[in-house]
Amino acid sequence: MILPERRWRESVLRWRAAERLGFDSAWTYDHLWWRSLRDEPWFSAIPLLAAVAASTERIRFGTMVTSPNFRHPVVLAKDAITLDDISGGRFALGVGAGSTGAGDATVLGGEILSAPDRAARFSEFVALLDTLLEQDVTSYQGRHFSAVEARMIPGCVQSPRLPLAIAATGPRGFDLAARHGDAWVTSGPADFSRSYTPDQFHAAVLAQVDGLQRACARAGRDPASIERILVTTDMTGDVLRSAEHFVTVAERYAKCGITHLVVHWPRENGVFAGDPNVLEDISREALLHVHSL
Repeated sequence: MILPERRWRESVLRWRAAERLGFDSAWTYDHLWWRSLRDEPWFSAIPLLAAVAASTERIRFGTMVTSPNFRHPVVLAKDAITLDDISGGRFALGVGAGSTGAGDATVLGGEILSAPDRAARFSEFVALLDTLLEQDVTSYQGRHFSAVEARMIPGCVQSPRLPLAIAATGPRGFDLAARHGDAWVTSGPADFSRSYTPDQFHAAVLAQVDGLQRACARAGRDPASIERILVTTDMTGDVLRSAEHFVTVAERYAKCGITHLVVHWPRENGVFAGDPNVLEDISREALLHVHSL
């Protein structure tokens, strides 16, 4: 996870390094500003990822995550198809309901939605995105979004469409992932107002994996057909303490069904602070084993 906080001449070095070091994928947040970094430099995800697409060759990349807080499905689908084309089919669209605490939930005006209303908006957002990415022309009228003969020609490079990675921590979100998702995303416990020990964090992820599996059963979907992505935080444990500790965490979560472990590129200070040299150690000493899990 590479935060969109550096000017491109610096940022491109990190994206290319992620590819050179052998990581499978690289992601960025899609916010206009974010939490404690609200008054720090922060760039827009979509044009940033267009530059990533044109500056890398192998690594998959995507948003982690985009939300309806300030994105409309029609414009987002067109942007996603373009990123998919520039990259030759390496883009994945990670989407979430839209956090009320990240800082930019009301940047376009209006009141903060209740949890049920945000869930309803997200369901409509995902379903419309799914349709837009598969069809040449779409018309739709819903409670939160509409589309009038929205054209998505020539469509995605990837078939039948580019992957949707759906962030969800509750039953309605699990059902949405089971119906529309190619991947499911979690960053652990849903309540960010309190802290958790690594064991409590692990227990929450285990319960969520079980919830996703039950949603797949309701939808008649094979759970193995959905990738399961864990975005690590400080509460996961010090994932980047060392390559050895990274392997320990990866093994623990592989056992509970996680297929992709996302770590933040270490920042110099503040949130996600750490030593970026550990990424080199992980590349050299750990990735081969982690890929085999």
